[in-house]
Amino acid sequence: MPAAVPPALASAAIPGLLSVLLLAGAVPGQAQSTVRVASSAQFAQALSRAEPGTTILLEAGTYRRSLADRALQGTPAQPIVIAAAAPADPPVFAGGSLQLSDPAYVELRDLVFTGASGNGLNIDDGGSKATPAHHIRLIGLVIRDVGPRGNRDGIKLSGVDDFLVQDCTLERWGDRGSGIDMVGCHRGTIAGCRFRHREKASGANGVQTKGSSREITVRHCRFEHPGGRAVNVGGSTGLAFFRPEPAGYEAKQITVEDCTFIGSAAPIAFVGVDGATVRYNTIYRPRRWAVRILQETQLPAFVASRNGRFTHNVIAFRSDEWSSAVNVGPGTAPETFVFQQNLWYCLDRPERTRSLVRLPVSEVAGTYGTDPRFADPDKGDLRIRAAGIDAGARGSEAALPVAGDQ
Repeated sequence: MPAAVPPALASAAIPGLLSVLLLAGAVPGQAQSTVRVASSAQFAQALSRAEPGTTILLEAGTYRRSLADRALQGTPAQPIVIAAAAPADPPVFAGGSLQLSDPAYVELRDLVFTGASGNGLNIDDGGSKATPAHHIRLIGLVIRDVGPRGNRDGIKLSGVDDFLVQDCTLERWGDRGSGIDMVGCHRGTIAGCRFRHREKASGANGVQTKGSSREITVRHCRFEHPGGRAVNVGGSTGLAFFRPEPAGYEAKQITVEDCTFIGSAAPIAFVGVDGATVRYNTIYRPRRWAVRILQETQLPAFVASRNGRFTHNVIAFRSDEWSSAVNVGPGTAPETFVFQQNLWYCLDRPERTRSLVRLPVSEVAGTYGTDPRFADPDKGDLRIRAAGIDAGARGSEAALPVAGDQ
C-alpha cells in the first residue's frame, strides 16, 4: 500500500488545513485523499474542495459554524467520507447545523450535533425533484437538543434515495418535529437507532415517512417517549413538497420491525398509507393507543389509509393509560387492515385484557392475557422471558437499554 505524504509536508503545502495529501502512487482519475481539520474554517474549506475519494477527518473539539454545501458528489467506488478522526472522542457541532444539497455517495460517521436552532442535519435534493440525493450513509451520529420549539427535526431528509441511517442517537428535537423526518424518500433503511424525547412533547414524532415516501424499513430501533407518534407511517404534506410528485398516498411499502417502544400516545400511526407492515415489535405502556389509522391528506386523488399489517407484536399496557387498542379516524379503510398473532397483555388487570382490546377487524390467532415476562421493565430491559412466544422484538439490540441510560 502506498505511503501517505508526511504530515509536515502536507501542512507546508496548505498551512493549517491538510495533514495528509494525495496518496502517493494513486491511479490518475482514481484519487484518494485524506484531509484532517481542526476548526470550522478548515472544515468549510475542506468541504468546498472535496472530490470523489476524499475523506475529511475532524479532530476532537467544538465546531460552531453552520455549513451548507451543494453537490457534494462521490462515486460508487470513491465515496466522500466525513468522519471523526477519533470516534471515541468525536467532534461536536454546537449551535450550528450541516446542510448537504444534492449529494451522492456521501458518508457521515461518528459526529455530534447539539443545540441547533433549526434542524440538526439537513440532506435534500437541492429543489430538483428529478435528481434526488442518493446513496447517503449516516453512521453513529448523535443529534440532540434541537429547537426546542416548533417543527425542528434531528435529521431532515427531503428527496433522498438509497440511504442508510445506522446506530444513530437522537434526543430532544423540536416539540412539533421528528427525530428523523422523510419527505419523498425511497429505498432507505433506519437501523439500530435510538430515539428519546420529552414525555410531554405530544406533537412530535420519532420517525416520519411522508410525501410519497416508499420502500423504507425501520428495524432494531429503540423509541423512548419519542412524542405523540413514535413512527408516523405517512403524514400530511403540502402538494408542492411531494417527491417526485403526488402519487395518491403519503407512504407505501413501509416496514417497521424488531423495534422497542416505550410510551408515546400511539407508537404506530398509519396516516394516508397505501400498504405497510408492522411486525415483531415490543410495545410497552403506550399512553393511549397501540395503533392509529388516520387520513390527514383529504383529497380525492389520494387513497383512504389502507392495507396495513400489524402482526407478531407484543403490546403490554395499563388499563389506566389506555383509551383503546386502535384509534380509527374518518376517511380511512380499516376493513383492509390485518391484525394477526399479536400478544396483548394488560399489566395491571391481566384478566381484563381481552375486553380492553377492541380491533376494527377480527384478529387472526391473537393471544390475550399471557404475561410476556419482561426481564426487568423497571430498568428498561424488555427482553421476553416467557417461552413459546412468536412475537415481540427479535434479538436483544432493540429491547435492551444502553449502559447508563436508566
